[in-house]
Amino acid sequence: MELEEENKRIKIMRIVVDLNLQTIATDPDLTLEEALCQVEIVKKFVLNLFPEKESAFELILRPRFMRIIKERYLQNQLKEFENEF
Repeated sequence: MELEEENKRIKIMRIVVDLNLQTIATDPDLTLEEALCQVEIVKKFVLNLFPEKESAFELILRPRFMRIIKERYLQNQLKEFENEF
């Protein structure tokens, strides 16, 4: 029973993480500040499901979010820079 409950929490966490990664990657109106805030909201949600797993979030999930954020917002800055020349 405990294993079933943990698997359910893992599934919920994956859905929330994936939806937020997709939103950060594709929402054209989302600012960098809002994206970073979204990461913190997801972290709080995940820690609510798994209170002892902050280090796991920092090692596994935060890098996924930061990669998407860097790709999206750095790419946008490069496009703006190219348009100036």
